[in-house]
Amino acid sequence: MQTVIPIANANANAAAAKSAKVNCTLCSFNRFCLPQGLADSDVARLDQIIARRRRLARDEQLFSMGASFGSLYAVRLGHFKTAQVNIHGEQQVTGFHMAGDLLGMDAIGSGLHNCSATALEDSEVCEIPFNRLQELAMQTPALMQQFHRVLGREIQREQAIMLFRGSMRADQRMALFLLNLGARYSARGYSAASYQLRMSREDIGGYLGLTIESVSRLLARFRKQGWIKLDNRDIRINDRDSLEALSTGREPGLDSATSAEACAA
Repeated sequence: MQTVIPIANANANAAAAKSAKVNCTLCSFNRFCLPQGLADSDVARLDQIIARRRRLARDEQLFSMGASFGSLYAVRLGHFKTAQVNIHGEQQVTGFHMAGDLLGMDAIGSGLHNCSATALEDSEVCEIPFNRLQELAMQTPALMQQFHRVLGREIQREQAIMLFRGSMRADQRMALFLLNLGARYSARGYSAASYQLRMSREDIGGYLGLTIESVSRLLARFRKQGWIKLDNRDIRINDRDSLEALSTGREPGLDSATSAEACAA
């Protein structure tokens, strides 16, 4: 059945769409995205190819695993998780994404998304048709270089996930996860020590390769040690040095020289 939109509402929607026109120059997070390092004239050309802003409600999928690839998505507001389903039907969280991140690069090679992307809260993305981005990048060397930098960051992220799950103890993974999340917020102008965990305990476990019980125990241990303060999803890092020591395999509370002597002994 076709939905009939009243003329007044249609006019209001058209006005809203016009006011919501994409303008990368005004975006607070453009330095993490494709406009970084581009001349104003090139940013204006990039604005021209962005198809639309797309709003998603909490738990709504941006794209699903196995879906055809056509666009990249720059996160403008909110947070997302990406996840895969393994052969046993279990969900494996592959990443958490915030404003300035690009989603969809997993499908560039195959043309199919090898993961799903789901909003962790009400969020908004800018949709960038990939064929038009390719055409513009061929005409704009600076954009091509920036795209390669963004792609390189994605490769580094994938390598970090492998390190997380392959060679670190559970407590090391948790410490490094909290520190890295704080560093990402800090780079965007927010506090590195005080932020909200937008993802569930289950999602954190799926990302770190831990059970939800292990996640809860580790957070409780860190809180008991006084390293963090935790109130539901609000977290404050009280002892960064101890978390950094733990994440690198040193004994918390020891300086580097003392730790080295302890290992040698």
